[in-house]
Amino acid sequence: MNLACSIALAAITFADAAPRADVIVVVGAAGAPEYAADFTQAAELWRVAAEQGQAAVETIGATEAATPDKETLRAALERLVPAEDRGPLWIVLLGHGTFSGNVAKFNLRGPDVSAAELSEWLASAKRPLAIINCASASGPFINALSVENRVVITATKSGDETNYARFGKYLAQAIGDASADLDKDGQVSLLEGFLIGGGRVAEFYLADARLATEHALLDDNGDKLGTPGDWFAGVRATKRAKDGAALDGLRAHQLILVPSASERELPEEQRTRRDELEVAIDALREEKAKLSEDDYYAKLEALMLELSRIYQSAQPVTPAIQY
Repeated sequence: MNLACSIALAAITFADAAPRADVIVVVGAAGAPEYAADFTQAAELWRVAAEQGQAAVETIGATEAATPDKETLRAALERLVPAEDRGPLWIVLLGHGTFSGNVAKFNLRGPDVSAAELSEWLASAKRPLAIINCASASGPFINALSVENRVVITATKSGDETNYARFGKYLAQAIGDASADLDKDGQVSLLEGFLIGGGRVAEFYLADARLATEHALLDDNGDKLGTPGDWFAGVRATKRAKDGAALDGLRAHQLILVPSASERELPEEQRTRRDELEVAIDALREEKAKLSEDDYYAKLEALMLELSRIYQSAQPVTPAIQY
């Protein structure tokens, strides 16, 4: 068997083990040539990462089209949202946004799409969703789109942050970059991309001695609140909201666009159970103060032992390369 056949076999093995993800990258109306270059470059980085992760990817708005981009987006969602046999659906919006009269929109060539419209188009989704709005004035998209089993990321914390947002450029650079792997597990999660992207935004404004006009948020627990990147230490949120609201990040850390070799080796059933155990461990940590020390560690041990058995059961895939 030659190298090309071995790689193809590995791809088939992974495809059989995990339902294929879909990625829709939407390039919005640029408004100026310098913005167009940033959006186009970011879209290309997403395309490359998606293909590396063996996801199906389609880009809207990057080339001339007879159909308005809004209609193309709606048609793509009508086709992909109901696909329960598929993996996660990633929707990436690269461009500018507006907020007026309590209506938040993402600017497209032709008619814009509002947060309310996107929420309606996604309402029937059963598959996991990640909506990543990298535009200015994108904060209200969290209020409109946040539900259970969904990750929503916005480049701004409100609709009032209307200046050009650099977050999308830095997130696109991070999502396929091994140096963005904060927990050193050989892959970059959506949470890690969010944290690295947001950190580079902060560095830009600090180095330029400018007041930051964008503050990215992540929501993945359905409470419509969102958590900023500077609340995290590593990949765990450590600050607490004043009202005691639950923190975000765990679900986003389970979304991987370019899986590592060990991740590819896990069968889908074990991957699902692994994710459930991680959620249970996180919930147990939140309850630690209410439990006796013996009770807490007994429950933690049971969860950790089952988690370790999942990883131990994964059979390594050794490519058969003949010369």
